[in-house]
Amino acid sequence: MALSTCLSQMSIALPTGIDGSSRSMIKVQSISFTEKSWSPLLKLDSKPRSLTVKTRSTICMSLQQASRTKVAVTPLELEDPKETPLNLYRPKEPYTATIVSVERIVGPQAPGETCHIVIDHDGNVPYWEGQSYGVIPPGENPKKPGAPHNVRLYSIASTRYGDSFDGKTASLCVRRAIYYDPETGKEDPSKAGVCSNFLCNAKPGDKVKITGPSGKVMLLPEDDPKATHIMIATGTGVAPYRGYLRRMFMENVPNFKFDGLAWLFLGVANSDSLLYDEEFAGYLKDYPENFRYDKALSREEKNKKGGKMYVQDKIEEYSDEIFKLLDNGAHIYFCGLKGMMPGIQDTLKRVAEERGESWEQKLTQLRKNKQWHVEVY
Repeated sequence: MALSTCLSQMSIALPTGIDGSSRSMIKVQSISFTEKSWSPLLKLDSKPRSLTVKTRSTICMSLQQASRTKVAVTPLELEDPKETPLNLYRPKEPYTATIVSVERIVGPQAPGETCHIVIDHDGNVPYWEGQSYGVIPPGENPKKPGAPHNVRLYSIASTRYGDSFDGKTASLCVRRAIYYDPETGKEDPSKAGVCSNFLCNAKPGDKVKITGPSGKVMLLPEDDPKATHIMIATGTGVAPYRGYLRRMFMENVPNFKFDGLAWLFLGVANSDSLLYDEEFAGYLKDYPENFRYDKALSREEKNKKGGKMYVQDKIEEYSDEIFKLLDNGAHIYFCGLKGMMPGIQDTLKRVAEERGESWEQKLTQLRKNKQWHVEVY
């Protein structure tokens, strides 16, 4: 049972102290609860007065509720369609959207640059959590003179309601792709990632051609609100999970009340490379029973063998618990660079064999049960 409290507008005069000092008055001038936040305004009045208590507009709510206020979202019609939105816009006829903002979201010691990019599609390119947008950078394809660049796919890092909660924007998490000459050690701009640099260099108001949405393998199953979701990411592979977690813990969606377990494993180089860390830490504070968050910092932490700590090492650390959760129907997701999967697969295979199980048979069963979700690039 949650601990409840009643807060009111009140004035309380404290009695004279034993040493004869004057009494103090604490006034709580106004307290209100809204959909987003509440805060009391306190003033200290040192003038001596008689002890009085005046109360009006009493509001009672649990402390648990106070810390878990969710954000209202619109339009709720985005919950209505039963069919997944797919390929509403194709490469030959893309949708022209507008850049709202571009924000660097890593610290100064992070290797490379990662940006959070908000795109305004004005509600014309709806999507579901776990899907991707295609982006066509401006310019000519050097391999096909006269033709546009090929489409680059990016996992969407927001819920269907976007960062503004109005269903008109989508967010991308993009790492700027740069190339260093192995002989000189200098950056070679001619080999830089065309699309990632276009997006990271974009300014508010710039136009961007998008396609999609695409993808069904990473859609968040919502038929069981008490389900367990184990999410494993390296770097920008955390993008779809940000959407999942905002839907689970940030947004007030009337027909989706999550009461299961979401467990995020995020592997990055160092603390400055952590993505959306404050957001995830907030969920951990407000929903300790429903959210777990484990980080693998390869340049700052050591695994049990004394080597660098990678995400597969964290998985091995909790392998017994993870396998039990999978046996009980948990969904497991992998998103990030292709290079993450061999190490993870090797770890899972070794753990399965130590448990006297066949990893191949277990993987086949997980796929059959639609518990296994992989999107790597």
